[in-house]
Amino acid sequence: MTQYVFENKRVSANVTAVVFTNPKTNLETLQQFLNEDEASALLSRIKKLSAKSGDILSLETAKRKIVAVVTDLKNEEQYQLLGGKIYKHIKKETSALVLLPEEFSHTAAYEMALGIELGSYSFDKYITKRADKDFPKLETVYFKAKNLSAKEYIPYAALANGVRYARDLTNEPANNMTPQIMADEIKRLGYLGLDVEILDEKRMKSNDFNLALSVAQGSENKPRVAVLKWLGNQENDNFDLGLVGKGVTFDAGGISLKPGNGMWDMKQDMAGAAAVVGAMKVIALQKLPVNVIGIVGLVENMPSGTATRPGDIVTSMSGQTVEILNTDAEGRLVLADCLWYIQSQYGVKKVIDIATLTGAIMVALGTEMAGVMGNSQTFIETIKNAGLNTGEEVWQLPINSAYNKMMDSDIADMKNISESRNAGSITAACFLQRFIQKGVEWAHLDIAGMDKETKGKPLTPKGASGFGVKLFVEIIKNL
Repeated sequence: MTQYVFENKRVSANVTAVVFTNPKTNLETLQQFLNEDEASALLSRIKKLSAKSGDILSLETAKRKIVAVVTDLKNEEQYQLLGGKIYKHIKKETSALVLLPEEFSHTAAYEMALGIELGSYSFDKYITKRADKDFPKLETVYFKAKNLSAKEYIPYAALANGVRYARDLTNEPANNMTPQIMADEIKRLGYLGLDVEILDEKRMKSNDFNLALSVAQGSENKPRVAVLKWLGNQENDNFDLGLVGKGVTFDAGGISLKPGNGMWDMKQDMAGAAAVVGAMKVIALQKLPVNVIGIVGLVENMPSGTATRPGDIVTSMSGQTVEILNTDAEGRLVLADCLWYIQSQYGVKKVIDIATLTGAIMVALGTEMAGVMGNSQTFIETIKNAGLNTGEEVWQLPINSAYNKMMDSDIADMKNISESRNAGSITAACFLQRFIQKGVEWAHLDIAGMDKETKGKPLTPKGASGFGVKLFVEIIKNL
């Protein structure tokens, strides 16, 4: 792990330096951070390349490497992104010194360090042969500016920890992240002060998790439900927020079998659960003064002689009956029981569910935003604002009675899919809304397409993204 040092002290003149300039920067300004020869050479290079805002240049001098970031940046939420971009230019160095101009925000150093930590993530535990040159060398990053302290960075480090943890869970292959293995991993978070309870198959049956059990019954790997509670406000007996995550550790589709091409990505169908668990970890590390409960339903959806058949009817925990037309529309079944459970058992009055739920949301929004739907516009606006503040943006889709009617069944209270291909993300949300009790504010996040990065971006290297962790923490801080 890279160490981050925040102080206004002198660092060796041989350490790689990161400086910030803009197209109007002059020699005098650069000499606040560099010696005359370095400043002159850098300014010449900037002019020669006609560098504009957003460019990052490297200059090799006799003593050290200098990385020049050309920016007029004064926007708080962009510092994190800048940190991720800077990492690409310093990852092969042993150490780097980031020289911050006075006009930058006080939190700029911490946001950039967070960006470096997120951008430097890699999942390489299963690679057995790598050349030394393939390993990042970065050990220490020094941030030099007035009034910085390591203590102020602690919440940012906690946030990075939670996002990286969610990525780790999601990136694991399904043979090493079964429902039981994931439940065991979650249980270990108790050391942070989280109250963690694991419901095994027997307890799931006694609590009528019938929809979730119907998804799991085709697999040799038995289902689990994990409940995580953080009680940071001892003066309040109620939970401020409930988080519900879909944890399908592998989704073959069940009897409604998925196509083979791309099925390997279905190990990540528990990204919603990973986001909930990652966020709960951050809340505990930051010791936030709130009461939050998270619940994740952990199942495998496999075809076998014991699997649920298309056309089966199952009675949910709520007592409502569901005609299962397609066993590959399984995530909503798991979420439905989990939603009902935390409302009934814990009296949660504000809840968000998160899931890689529908391919339809990718058709609508691509891989730039998650979809959000719900029954409270005020609550949805809170989520949208949190998305803007964190870079984990969401776009609202509508819900109304016409869409809801599409989920009616002729022989049960409802069916698990509409027989029309239209509005698939919306009808999935309509299904979930039928399990929201009166007086409860609810929002649904469909993060299909946002759960992974296929090419790699400054803050999200290729692989699982950990989407939802930053969003949830921001929402919770603004409750």
